[in-house]
Amino acid sequence: MHNELSSKIWGVIMLDRDGFRPNVGIILLNQRNQVFWGKRIRTHSWQFPQGGIDRGESPEQAMFRELHEEIGLMPDHVRIVARTRDWLRYEVPERYIRRDARGHYKGQKQIWFLLQLTGQDWNLNLRATDHPEFDAWRWNEYWVPLDVVVEFKRGVYEMALRELARYLPRFDHRNRYLRSGMRTREGEHAGHELPNGSILSGPPMELPPGATFEPNPQGRAHPCPAKGKHAT
Repeated sequence: MHNELSSKIWGVIMLDRDGFRPNVGIILLNQRNQVFWGKRIRTHSWQFPQGGIDRGESPEQAMFRELHEEIGLMPDHVRIVARTRDWLRYEVPERYIRRDARGHYKGQKQIWFLLQLTGQDWNLNLRATDHPEFDAWRWNEYWVPLDVVVEFKRGVYEMALRELARYLPRFDHRNRYLRSGMRTREGEHAGHELPNGSILSGPPMELPPGATFEPNPQGRAHPCPAKGKHAT
């Protein structure tokens, strides 16, 4: 693995001989096999956490570093379920590449990790560093809507999701329905009212720092990826 990574350095970014930057992607599951879905800061595109592998790092070391930098989680907040067997590559269109990087940088090659959250939702923190990647997040069904992902990443997302889907932990749907039917005392509803007037079952949620909650995200129009921004 390290021999594959130690090819050449352009500026402060490590590239392989074909101009691809080694990178890791993270699919984080909750206990219902929903995935962390983050909105890139000041854009309308959504994505999974990801980031470059620094010189001397293994993909697993880079994954844990990015996990903390982007969403504030520590290694003891998650368990590794699986990872992709090989590198998955995507090319970045020239209009998204800085002028001084053109001719050197071609795109990303990624190892994807499937993680399961063993901590709590409130352990997530979008402001763990001074350079946040996301300004909102939500739990989404495993098969995320690719039309809100920047176009040139969609193929890799589909490949990673398909390869890792076989490792999804078993989820007992019966417990979900039993919990949703529970009430506190006779005649008292266990839910609470949201600002839009709808009722959410269960106790009031505690959102982690920087998080937002959309009761019906599918009801919103699908935004388009922002153009002209250098992709990572």
